[in-house]
Amino acid sequence: MNNLLFLAEIPWGVILTGVLVIAVLVLLYILFSFFNVWLRALLAGASVSIFTLVAMRLRSVDYKLVVDARITASKAGIEISTDELEAHYLAEGNIIHTVQALIAADKASINLNWTRACAIDLATKGTGKSVVEAVRTSINPKVIDCPDPNAGKRSIDGVAKDGIQVKARARVTVRSNLDRYVGSALEETIIARVGEGIVTTIGSADTYKTVLESPDSISKVVLQRGLDVGTAFEILSIDIADVDVGENIGAKLQVAQAEANKNMAQAQAEIRRAAAVALEQEMKAKVQEMQAKLVEAEAQVPMAIADALREGNLGVMDYYRLNNIQADTKMRDTISKDDEDTPQIPGQN
Repeated sequence: MNNLLFLAEIPWGVILTGVLVIAVLVLLYILFSFFNVWLRALLAGASVSIFTLVAMRLRSVDYKLVVDARITASKAGIEISTDELEAHYLAEGNIIHTVQALIAADKASINLNWTRACAIDLATKGTGKSVVEAVRTSINPKVIDCPDPNAGKRSIDGVAKDGIQVKARARVTVRSNLDRYVGSALEETIIARVGEGIVTTIGSADTYKTVLESPDSISKVVLQRGLDVGTAFEILSIDIADVDVGENIGAKLQVAQAEANKNMAQAQAEIRRAAAVALEQEMKAKVQEMQAKLVEAEAQVPMAIADALREGNLGVMDYYRLNNIQADTKMRDTISKDDEDTPQIPGQN
């Protein structure tokens, strides 16, 4: 009973009025927050509903950027829905660049739809390129220096068959091929292929004079090789900007080869000398070894004589005669040495 009396005393009318006021205020805040964007889109002829703006806000989409892109496209006469813009935004694409590229392609009568533009924009993400640059390069051909000056190399060096080095620098005019831009190689591949073609062409020349006389032959040969296959560009022309004569690589190689041969011959001679020295030392060791054996054999003679005397194979007289023979031989040797050492007087025989 007390509870019913308490509920009857609550001012329900005041509460409902307060809730209604709060709801109206929230609604006015929402309308005020999106009103400017909504009105700007409406006045530009690219209307977007308030509910669509709120939905984009809830999906964490930059609805102002989407509306600006839609207005830009609409003013250029290109109809792009908010869903398409929002989808490309959520894919981390640059919707402003994509719309600008689409407008540039439309003005230049280049066949480029929204889907392909989005694909090119996503493909160039993180490469330093953009879909706008791709379309502009397709409209206005671009000149690429070969070699790339930013790489620190000033010329492409090739060596003719006569050994003379030829330094060349080329300028490659390319145009974007939007049909194969996605998944294709970019400028670095063009520079590398052109450089390879120039080196090959110079290397196939019989003499450097041939290259200097007709540098356009380099560009003709390189163009015939179809270097733009698999790239995002179409090569329009290759112009040789500078040709110069470098070093005599053939002579330097011959000098280096002669130096290498000399070093090799010196090394082989040193090997033979070391082998001869080793052989000499080995022969000396063998001589010493033989002398030692001779001394050993001579030392066994007295023992053999003693054994012969002891066993009766040699008599005392035989031993004395042997000693006399040895003494006589020694005396004769001494006399002959004295005669050799005495200087001869001229006129005496």
